Amino acid sequence: MQQLIEKLNANTPEERLSALAELLKVEKEKPVKRDNDANNHIHTIYSFSPYSPTKAAYMAYKAGLTSAGIMDHDSLSGAVEFKKACEIIGLGSTCGVEVRVKFDRGFGKINHPDQPDCIYMAAHGIPQENINAFNEYLSVFRAKRNERNKKMCQSITKKFSAFNIELDFERDVMPLSECKNGGSITERHLLYALAVKLSERFTDRNALIAFLENDLKLGVSEKIKGFLLDLENPHFLYDLLGVLKADTAFFYIDADEEMPVAEDFIKKAKEFGAIPAYAYLGDVGNSVTGDKKAQKFEDDFLPQLIEEIKKAGIQAVAYMPTRNTVEQLERLMKMCKENNLFEISGEDINSPRQKFECAALANPRYSHLIDSTWALIGHEEAMNKGSVKDGMFAEKVENALSLQARIKKYAEIGRKTIN
Repeated sequence: MQQLIEKLNANTPEERLSALAELLKVEKEKPVKRDNDANNHIHTIYSFSPYSPTKAAYMAYKAGLTSAGIMDHDSLSGAVEFKKACEIIGLGSTCGVEVRVKFDRGFGKINHPDQPDCIYMAAHGIPQENINAFNEYLSVFRAKRNERNKKMCQSITKKFSAFNIELDFERDVMPLSECKNGGSITERHLLYALAVKLSERFTDRNALIAFLENDLKLGVSEKIKGFLLDLENPHFLYDLLGVLKADTAFFYIDADEEMPVAEDFIKKAKEFGAIPAYAYLGDVGNSVTGDKKAQKFEDDFLPQLIEEIKKAGIQAVAYMPTRNTVEQLERLMKMCKENNLFEISGEDINSPRQKFECAALANPRYSHLIDSTWALIGHEEAMNKGSVKDGMFAEKVENALSLQARIKKYAEIGRKTIN
């Protein structure tokens, strides 16, 4: 059975889906279902993740989820496989893509840790018939992104050449990605490639930690030191990447041509039947998840930001309950209701130590996020059986029903997809 699980990350979608079907035949123990849970923000190998689309769907299933949503950066190349895997398992599924767009409103840094005047946003609920066309639209931005990736590799080499380490984009980074199959390459790929180089350079783990602390001036907690010193640690490179991620300023180059203007992307997403969503990050104090340093983001100007994203045509706000405090969540939910914005939840999955489940959703205060997930699924289903004019934000539907009535209607459609 372990061999079949490993094959879920095989080289081709066909091999992976075949292994999944076989695995489900031989697995005896079924996971306990978590009906009050949902995750609409799962990255795969088509952006940065240890999971193929098939493996991601399986991990969601093993966590007890009854639905799962794919959310890769700048790519929909894994979406068809993900949908097929969820169908084999019997999971409800949603399809989305995460992008950075130009959004200069004078706020400065918004929800992007490294760059001002742009925002991370998502297009949720993409119908299957439009996946390929939407992905073709995104291919231009993936190509532009790789031009910047090459330059950032040169910046990394400039700093690390003093330690006899160089990073070549084609040789060291591209093979870690699904670029040749329509995947995107992110800054995390660059850092993972650097982690590989450092692991080869410092075979003595104590020497590696000393290098991180003394030469790179990076903080390494006792917990992370334990992970790095564990020679049996299967997540070693991801843990090392997490340390390196604390300092990206020396190589980060502002994105430009790879980012569409917000209004242009929003218009295009709607043409494909998707629901454009702002990805709320929120100020970070003592990081709830432990993977963010203390930083200020959009909380100081959130009312003004909400007004601007609505003007741009954004219809939803996506957020991750485990990343924020109760006070942040309450404030955000109140603003969403006041501004008639659809609320979507999801836990950002891109490393093996992250949990697919979201314990916070067991709180009845957030039960509406479960209904929102099924509404997303119903939104896709309605368009798959009809056209984009049947989606929950289509003009004829929006004019006839309130947002809450639409959520209820489309959630009923969504839940029927797995009954």
